[in-house]
Amino acid sequence: MLEKRHEPLLPISAFILRMLRFGGLAFGLTLIWWCVGILGYHLLAGLGWVDSILNSAMIVGGMGPVDALHTVAAKLFASVYAICSGVVFIGVAGILFVPIAHRVLHHFHLEADSDTASDET
Repeated sequence: MLEKRHEPLLPISAFILRMLRFGGLAFGLTLIWWCVGILGYHLLAGLGWVDSILNSAMIVGGMGPVDALHTVAAKLFASVYAICSGVVFIGVAGILFVPIAHRVLHHFHLEADSDTASDET
């Protein structure tokens, strides 16, 4: 999926396409996780669809819940959902930074390899 150490650096157009693919993956995972929260708030907390969307978005965004929860099941769901949302956030951030980090490290490896080759001659 990513170029190997001795392969040349990707052209910028291919790198932009890679960023778009990884961004799409990150967006898709976030959307799926948001939908899990919407369904959980709607089914377990008894909130309407709009309130479920709002509460789920606020948790996924790291802001916190909006509506008070009254049942044990809803409170347990919200607790687990909030903790897992933090893990999903870290994972999505990692997915977004992989292409950038790889390009920077690959660039340094290419420079180091070319310096080593010139020192040997």
